[in-house]
Amino acid sequence: MATPYPFTAIVGQEEMKRALLATVVDPSLGGVLILGDRGTGKSTAVRGLAALLPPMRALADCRYGCDPRAGAARLCPECQAAGRHGRSRSALRPVPVVDLPLGATEDRVVGALDLERALSQGVKAFEPGLLARAHRGFLYIDEVNLLEDHLVDLLIDVAASGENVVEREGLSVRHPARFVLVGSGNPEEGELRPQLLDRFGLAVDVGTPKDIAQRIEVVRRREAYERDPEAFQQTWAAEQARLRRQLQGAQRRLAELAVSDEVLTLAAQLCLQLGTDGLRGEITLMRAARALAALEGAASVTPDHLRRMAAPALRHRLRRNPLDDAGSGVRVQRAVDELVPA
Repeated sequence: MATPYPFTAIVGQEEMKRALLATVVDPSLGGVLILGDRGTGKSTAVRGLAALLPPMRALADCRYGCDPRAGAARLCPECQAAGRHGRSRSALRPVPVVDLPLGATEDRVVGALDLERALSQGVKAFEPGLLARAHRGFLYIDEVNLLEDHLVDLLIDVAASGENVVEREGLSVRHPARFVLVGSGNPEEGELRPQLLDRFGLAVDVGTPKDIAQRIEVVRRREAYERDPEAFQQTWAAEQARLRRQLQGAQRRLAELAVSDEVLTLAAQLCLQLGTDGLRGEITLMRAARALAALEGAASVTPDHLRRMAAPALRHRLRRNPLDDAGSGVRVQRAVDELVPA
């Protein structure tokens, strides 16, 4: 397996890194959409994130990685039938980060009949797909705006229900499929369907750095990595370990952080002023601000946390305004500057 580029070695792109880390702290945020120019570190950041994720505890004999702390209703049918639960044998596993290739077939994504067992043993058995592998982890789609429509429909259904249902070749299988959806792409190559866009909790724009010193540092680090990936990774090992500990601490602190009425009021005022549909904007913004506060070890969620997470939480929820040709990120920033104290 190739040595991934360390997440902590990525130069700049602070909003993207902050959004990804916030989603690790609180997976209920609903995932991250990263749009921007080619060669700006989108895929590098997602693949580097995998090396930072604290391991998860799963039932040892479960091929879906069921959580031993979950209630029976949230276990897969195999664990329910076997009577596995919190007292069953469990083990630590890496949190899965699964790539969904653009050319993947539907069978590969949702799972299908295990042909080898069917032919050799005459048994109808289910071979889990990518959605099963991604359960309790991350599902990454590069060039998500080019994904075929039938796969988009499938992802929308599974992301909304948290369950994958397979009915084919005489099989009838249901299994949990709760994952953080991460997508990246170049907006010049096409837009996402609104239904899929709505499934992402956060959306960030990344651009080519304009600062000369930053560009030089990007090239210098990339050259060092290409020359000797293992040595480069060792150089950043201490920073990686520090950030991993920070994430673990943030996950523990998250439930203890309350969001004050002041911050909730600011979030509601922002969404009202920007004209976002529904209440998903407020909920996501509140959760994102709380995740950032936990990540930074803050005692409470402050307006500053709200300020820094407003653009990722709201920019993709704005309606087009024919009288305002400013980008959605600019419109969010104007509202933030007006309503949220610096």
